Amino acid sequence: MGTEDPFWTDADRHLVRYGAAFTPRVIERAGGCYVYDSEGRAILDFTSGQMSAVLGHSHPDVVRAVSASVASLDHLYSGMLSRPVVDLARRLAGTLPQPLSRTLLLTTGAESNEAAIKMAKLYTGGYEIVSFDRSWHGMTSGAAAATYSAGRRGYGPTVPGNLTLPTPNAYRSPFRHADGSHDWETELAYGFAAVDAQSTGALAACLVEPILSSGGIVELPPGYLARLRELCDERDMLLILDEAQTGLGRTGQLYAFERDGVAPDILTLSKTLGAGLPVAAVVTSPAIEEVCHERGFLFFTTHVSDPLAATVALTVLDVVERDGLVERAARLGGLLRDRLLGLRDAFEVVGDVRGRGLLQGIELVTDKESRAPADALGQAVTAACLERGLHLNIVQLPGMGGIFRIAPPLTATEAELHTGVDILADALRATLAAGA
Repeated sequence: MGTEDPFWTDADRHLVRYGAAFTPRVIERAGGCYVYDSEGRAILDFTSGQMSAVLGHSHPDVVRAVSASVASLDHLYSGMLSRPVVDLARRLAGTLPQPLSRTLLLTTGAESNEAAIKMAKLYTGGYEIVSFDRSWHGMTSGAAAATYSAGRRGYGPTVPGNLTLPTPNAYRSPFRHADGSHDWETELAYGFAAVDAQSTGALAACLVEPILSSGGIVELPPGYLARLRELCDERDMLLILDEAQTGLGRTGQLYAFERDGVAPDILTLSKTLGAGLPVAAVVTSPAIEEVCHERGFLFFTTHVSDPLAATVALTVLDVVERDGLVERAARLGGLLRDRLLGLRDAFEVVGDVRGRGLLQGIELVTDKESRAPADALGQAVTAACLERGLHLNIVQLPGMGGIFRIAPPLTATEAELHTGVDILADALRATLAAGA
């Protein structure tokens, strides 16, 4: 598709570029697990939009809910309340362990992390925020300061007080037991020793994702979250979990932290809560909310407590529960993992398979022995998949190979999962045969 096309000419002339190059397709519509380009080609969407559309595209329940809300009650003065907002807060509380029972309804993931960080600082009186060195929590100032996987160059000083922990990447971590297995306990202890050495004594919170997505589909090892909880408690820090991508069933449990039986002090939700529409939330305890309120907590935004956002989120919760999508994600996740492990066995360049439920990834390398990054191969396979009708996203970070993030909608069929993996396998074979 050449630049002589008026669409792309206008795009080049009038759009601000904000990341990687745009996908070379003009998307006209979307439905279910597919998006359709201007030439009518169906493209299987294995990223659920921006890792958000857990119900697929244009889900009829969401369409009905949005249409009704826009026609009757969508936006209000931010100091007004409507029934959907209170209903959503009650529903979320019912899905979470005590004492997580108070909700702030917002619109984006960065916004929810920004609010959570401010809450933690106000509650503890500290200002230092600890996060993983491959993290992604958003592009607004506080969230961006806690984001390390990208976007730190060229903008001057970040918000003071941000410290890092080593990302517990079992495939590439230098922390090893004598048998070669990942020694995450020593790695975490090492990380907190460095945090303690750098801290000014003002630790406020640790903000982490249960599965780092933009960081390369890195899942926290079993036991890690419980030990992290203990280390935070020892330092009077709050634990904030960012479940933007892992919440609402994607991992095969409603919330990823359920696997570990470790609840956070503050939970942030976005992406999956709106199933592709702009909805986010911060959920915390009465004790934290009451102290913050007494100290003048302020997060008064244009779209805080919007009834449209609440209506969408309530609909997503309804569909996830009604259609058994949590259990479905667990079952389909097992099928997906089996297929991806098959790719690892079949291809020397597939070094690792990781993730959980319908948030999984494969890491491409030059060969299994060296584990050297294979950046050019990842780009070529991405393009070959798109030509064959599959949209995949590849994460490329310094020192790591290309990692495909695979996150189809929870509504995908078994046939669609098989089709996607078949296309990926064919793209790998063709690209390797071409010498990429």
